[in-house]
Amino acid sequence: MNLPTATSVTRYFDNPAAHITLDETARHRRRMRMVSDRLDNGAAIVFLLDLPQARLLRHGDGLVLDDGRIIEVCAAPEQLMEVRGKDTRHLLSLAWQIGNRHLAAQITDTAIRIRRDHVIREMLIGLGASVEDIDAPFDPEGGAYGGAHEAHHHHAGQVHDHIHFDEHEHEHEHGHRHD
Repeated sequence: MNLPTATSVTRYFDNPAAHITLDETARHRRRMRMVSDRLDNGAAIVFLLDLPQARLLRHGDGLVLDDGRIIEVCAAPEQLMEVRGKDTRHLLSLAWQIGNRHLAAQITDTAIRIRRDHVIREMLIGLGASVEDIDAPFDPEGGAYGGAHEAHHHHAGQVHDHIHFDEHEHEHEHGHRHD
């Protein structure tokens, strides 16, 4: 049986044939067999995702099937923390701290959303942030090199070291400890 195949993504469409609801991790894909959410008649559309390169599928993207139908991507709610600062300058400082730990982050006009993590929560509260648990779709910023999401996750007790070279060709070490 040949499955319908999605080889491209669009943001411009009306009346999708179906929806597929995925969390942020499951939305970072290139090639795999997928199954849409159930339609009103109880059936689902089984299809092959076959994109030229891995990418983060965003909420509202349309997967264009080779038969012309479109499957709309829906971001599933996830357990997140919404981080707020005392003012814009404070929020920027908190964003720097989050970025320095290579955490995937969704930036809004007034807050930063990240995955729940008790160690990061305590650090942020210690820095004066307001942190609220929410369940919401997670749509983090893309990476600086190519837009794909490049964040990696740390586990409690993991030490993570980086060595960076600047334009003067000497190295800087950055050690992070997450307890």
